[in-house]
Amino acid sequence: MAPCRFEFPDPARADPEGLLAEGGDLEPSTLIAAYRAGIFPWPYEDQELLWWSPDPRAILPLDGLHVSRSLARRLRQGRFRVTLNAAFADVIAGCADREDTWITPTLRAAYVRLHRLGWAHSVEVWAADGTLAGGLYGVAVGALFSAESMFHRARDASKVALVGLVAHARRVGVTVLDVQVPSPHLTSLGASTIPRRDYLARVREAVTRAVRVAP
Repeated sequence: MAPCRFEFPDPARADPEGLLAEGGDLEPSTLIAAYRAGIFPWPYEDQELLWWSPDPRAILPLDGLHVSRSLARRLRQGRFRVTLNAAFADVIAGCADREDTWITPTLRAAYVRLHRLGWAHSVEVWAADGTLAGGLYGVAVGALFSAESMFHRARDASKVALVGLVAHARRVGVTVLDVQVPSPHLTSLGASTIPRRDYLARVREAVTRAVRVAP
């Protein structure tokens, strides 16, 4: 992969909303340089190339996933089958399939390319009839996994995807599971926030580790 053509500003210079920079491109080298620095792209309205590093930062502790009794019961029932990287393009399309989406066609194409290069990964949740019931996708750099988006077409399918991701991340040695910004849904599953400076310190260590999320 070619070196990144851009130099991102210090994340400490982000505005109170977390917006750090505008411009650049969505080349693989740019995206990976951003994640290594604790930065991610997030289009807003008609501005596609916006880069963010919010403070505080939301993470999901790998030993802190909250599985409710109803979700645990659904997992025991075995109604879903979970896979890794079996249908990345379909997962990101599912995540984008909503009335108000930030996942633009350009962004989708950039992450599909990143997946083909081995950096972006998906977790799929399949229903008993073989249809895609839900899933999530994100980017892995060393021992950092930055989850980007999730979706569901069946009840609890996105939660099942997250359970699958956490289990796999623990097996392969991921140390930081970034979920970017907090939401009531993520908080109910165990996500918490930490100061950006602490997050960046964890990322600096995580990206130096040799972790293979997928074979």
